[in-house]
Amino acid sequence: QLQLVESGGGLVQPGGSLRLSCAASGFSLDHYALAWFRQSPGKWREGVASISARGVSTDYVDSVKGRFTISKDNAENTVYLQMDSLGPEDTAVYCCAAAYGSSWYYQTPTFTDESEYDSWGRGTQVTVAS
Repeated sequence: QLQLVESGGGLVQPGGSLRLSCAASGFSLDHYALAWFRQSPGKWREGVASISARGVSTDYVDSVKGRFTISKDNAENTVYLQMDSLGPEDTAVYCCAAAYGSSWYYQTPTFTDESEYDSWGRGTQVTVAS
């Protein structure tokens, strides 16, 4: 079974940057699309960014467009989320999720249908505060 482990979270000041990593083990990410989700207290979990298995397609929720960048390194079996211009509204637990199959080679899974995802990480805390 694919296992996902996130890292890179922490405390950052408003306007700062962080890069999250999602390292996979057990299987190669060549056949998996990946997405980052986040959840803050009292709010629903929301999809933030996703990338197709071949890395040619990406998608972002409107609130992070232009600030976050998702990338995938199949050789390292890792997906990254570069987060810039962070604000307090970005404070949340961030987790990655993987969707398996040829359907996702060139397109990204949706953020709203979590049944598309086969594996989930436990998450890493991101806190944006001065």
